[in-house]
Amino acid sequence: MRAPRVLLAGAAGLTLILSACTTDAPEGTEGVEGSNGTESSPDAEWFDQAEFDAQIAQRDIEPEGPENEPWMQAIEPEWVDTSEFAIDAPEDAHVCFSNASVSNPWRVTGFITMEEQVEALIDEGRIGSFDSSDAADDDNQQISDIQAFVDSGDCDAIIISPSTTATLTPAVETACESGVPVIVFDRGVNSDCMVTFIHPIGGYAYGADAADFLVENLEPGSTVLALRILPGVDVLEHRWAAAQRIFADSELQVLGFEFTEGDGAQIKDLVSQHLQRGEVNGIWMDAGDGAVAGLEAFEDAGRPYPVIAGEDELSFMRKWKEEGLTAIAPVYSNFQWRTPVLAAGMILAGEEVPAEWVLPQDPIGEDELDDYLERNSDMPSLHYAKFGGEDLPGFPQAWVDR
Repeated sequence: MRAPRVLLAGAAGLTLILSACTTDAPEGTEGVEGSNGTESSPDAEWFDQAEFDAQIAQRDIEPEGPENEPWMQAIEPEWVDTSEFAIDAPEDAHVCFSNASVSNPWRVTGFITMEEQVEALIDEGRIGSFDSSDAADDDNQQISDIQAFVDSGDCDAIIISPSTTATLTPAVETACESGVPVIVFDRGVNSDCMVTFIHPIGGYAYGADAADFLVENLEPGSTVLALRILPGVDVLEHRWAAAQRIFADSELQVLGFEFTEGDGAQIKDLVSQHLQRGEVNGIWMDAGDGAVAGLEAFEDAGRPYPVIAGEDELSFMRKWKEEGLTAIAPVYSNFQWRTPVLAAGMILAGEEVPAEWVLPQDPIGEDELDDYLERNSDMPSLHYAKFGGEDLPGFPQAWVDR
């Protein structure tokens, strides 16, 4: 019997705005406006040279695993024994998931993929049931959600996608102390207590892919505006830190950055304000689901389109094709939402998993644009091209009818 699809509070309305009040704001970011310029070097709180170098190198490392299943691939894995977590009847196992939110299109796409993977695992007898909570980007709510899972004693494995990094660390450690296997994915915490931490290469690689493209495709002296969602989330801070590092070594003029909360209207307004002040030749984004709104500001101002780094969201990719943009789609592999529930099934069967499960993260360039648009031709605009769910039971309807 398949587990019922979990109804998430507010999911029907698909509120697509992230709330900045749920973050661990780093020092010096409060009230910073892009028009005031940007530091030439990354914030020391969020920049780790060794990790930056590792992620840059990992972009060129061939992952291990099935060729056509990137969600099961791993870059330089170090395998850990999970036999202590094996249970006699995995077909009865109850897997619990604490979700930060479904407050943006990337997370909506991913959660649908996760649900469909759960149904496949239940059909295969790899797990028995699945329950999830949605914290709506509220740290306190997610802490409460995790504690409720621990207190229930009903979870054979707990999956956590943290809302923010530092604030959720104690809650994750509490879950680890309960004795059930804990799987963290997407965003990290300041602990290594979990059985496995699953994520694509990371924010440094994403930010570098975008920044490198702008450096390569803009003339020296060109101006670049950075659009960021919000502070305090490790993968987002790392994206900007990598970009700062690369821009500092270039001849581009970085106008600064603006926090947008992922809101399209705010993105368009902020870009319009900068265009009123002068030229904007390039746009760097730490998440590209609002890229089309930014491009509309150029259209309204009668200005040429910028060189732009967006993301693999279809609204942007379709605009890219229609307008012949000079663009790239950095990717924070959405198919990663399959991996945690697959990992839960493996752990409960006593199978080895990587301690840090690093998934491939390849941007979509001009040469792959047509292929990914064709593959996703029936999908809605807010869908992500690299969602990796084509072989799951509900394809394509589950994603079409979101």
